[in-house]
Amino acid sequence: MHLAELNIGRLIAPTDDPRVAEFMNNLDLINGLGKRMPGFVWMMEGSGEPGKGNTDAHLDGDPQFVANLSVWETPAHLQTYVFDTLHARFMNRSKEWFETLVQMHFVMWWVPEGTQPTLDEAMAKLHHRQTHGDSEDAFGWDWVRAKGNT
Repeated sequence: MHLAELNIGRLIAPTDDPRVAEFMNNLDLINGLGKRMPGFVWMMEGSGEPGKGNTDAHLDGDPQFVANLSVWETPAHLQTYVFDTLHARFMNRSKEWFETLVQMHFVMWWVPEGTQPTLDEAMAKLHHRQTHGDSEDAFGWDWVRAKGNT
């Protein structure tokens, strides 16, 4: 099995607004880093337009509500990318570019090797975690660590 992850957020401004320019200008760098990491399997792609990442995958028709969806060989591979690379510096600055969401906005789950989950499937997993908490079906970092999977 591989590990899928979804992270959603709502930008504080449209993608072409100067308030989110630093984030948008670094999307290709950060996503490219992820794609070169050991254990990376797949990432939901956008239009392919430079500097857009996959921000054209809008949620609920809201162009400021964006999603990141990827698949990794193991939680440890994802953890290394998220917390031990340049990605962490941008993640730690997310409040500069993203609204604070009241509801949970991150979920992981197991998928068979070769699976490329859809955004609809990923949103259903997030809803499951929001509704039921961590379980074998949908979980976060604390659950993974408690199971000794990192």
